Amino acid sequence: MESYDLNALSLANELDWLEVVISRRFAIYFKQGDINNEIDSIKPPDLSFDFSVYANTVKTLKFNYEERLIVILSLAPHLRPQLLDVFFTKNATFDRGFSEFGGLKGDNFGGFLPTGETAAFILGGNNINSRIKLFEIFDSSHKFYRKKILRLDISKDNEPKLSGALVLDQDYLDLFTLGRTHKPTFSTKFPASLVDVKADWNDLILDPQIKKQIDHIYTWIKHNDMIMNDWEMKYKIKPGYRALFYGPPGTGKTFTAGLIGKSTGKDVYKIDISMMVSKWVGETEKNLARVFDMAENKDWILFFDEADSLFGKRSEGGSSQDRYSNQQVSYLLQRTEEYPGTVILSSNLKGNIDDAFIRRFQSMVHFQMPTDKERFILWQKAFDGRINLEEGIDLKQIAKDYVISGGAIVNVLKFCSIRAAQKKSAKVLKEDLIDGIKSEFLKEGKTA
Repeated sequence: MESYDLNALSLANELDWLEVVISRRFAIYFKQGDINNEIDSIKPPDLSFDFSVYANTVKTLKFNYEERLIVILSLAPHLRPQLLDVFFTKNATFDRGFSEFGGLKGDNFGGFLPTGETAAFILGGNNINSRIKLFEIFDSSHKFYRKKILRLDISKDNEPKLSGALVLDQDYLDLFTLGRTHKPTFSTKFPASLVDVKADWNDLILDPQIKKQIDHIYTWIKHNDMIMNDWEMKYKIKPGYRALFYGPPGTGKTFTAGLIGKSTGKDVYKIDISMMVSKWVGETEKNLARVFDMAENKDWILFFDEADSLFGKRSEGGSSQDRYSNQQVSYLLQRTEEYPGTVILSSNLKGNIDDAFIRRFQSMVHFQMPTDKERFILWQKAFDGRINLEEGIDLKQIAKDYVISGGAIVNVLKFCSIRAAQKKSAKVLKEDLIDGIKSEFLKEGKTA
């Protein structure tokens, strides 16, 4: 069976359990029928032989009765919204809903959206002890908050805590239903794109010393749990890893970050810094917070390309703009240090990055322009497919004559492919190859 089929069976049983619990709470509250037994006498479904993603999560995180009920309550509007219609019952005395039921009305959703008040009512009715226990469940020290599973969405600070909507994190909603986590796509709210690398390490042509530094980062990512927990280094060193990749454009910085992610099984998100920076006070910090908050428990590798504008040196001037800029850098420094995953900054020049960041990097990797020998290998790899080179083209000589980056060589390949397609031929002429190189040089203000 598919993951979502197994989840569907588990969740259907959980919702049936929730429905019985709610029915019992209403009977007790309104003194109808059998009111001698409390709701905890209604046992939840046995998950011992349930191997759905939902059941495995409940067992792994050791959800207790209250936690499990709150989770399935937060899922109810998504899966069986009619189950909560009973909470639309009106208080005849005041001709309005019951305050103790809590609940919100959505803009488009016609059903009942549960709040902390709803959970408090189901679990304890008017019991003050039960209500106070919920304060602990929704506290920042609880696993719901620490693992970003579920939260109370409180729109206004001066309103009671339990009046906030019960919101299950999108990742857990996807995990409990589809059996997999959601991968966010680029948007104004999430200005980052997933780095997808098709190649492997054999396609990365770097100096052996640089490869040794990259292997250091790879080893940390693969074994950080052993280092931090098994070896108990968490009491001595900070979590996470921070690296700076610097050097000319096209020398493999983004490609290397993508390969690190691919080989360690981690998603690499490339942050669009132009969309992060705002002229409005506090907006840049909000944009940064949104990305770091989403990444917090995902173990993503965050890749800040052309990082100078965000991680640049702080100004010593006294203008309001200087103070605002310095405030952004300080906030970013704090969030980067606190992030438990891997952060990689990319810059053309090491000297452009603020010294406060430099001191906190575990690795600084200098990506240099490839040597003529490395360029020859890059040229060979670029033109090893179905497209053919005209006889007489000496790639070894081309590599010696033209100092060009690996990224630029790929651009030349694309240029030549288009030229060949225009001629309806799979053969690359030397003049096309040279024109492609000249095109790359012109981008950099050089002449070939």
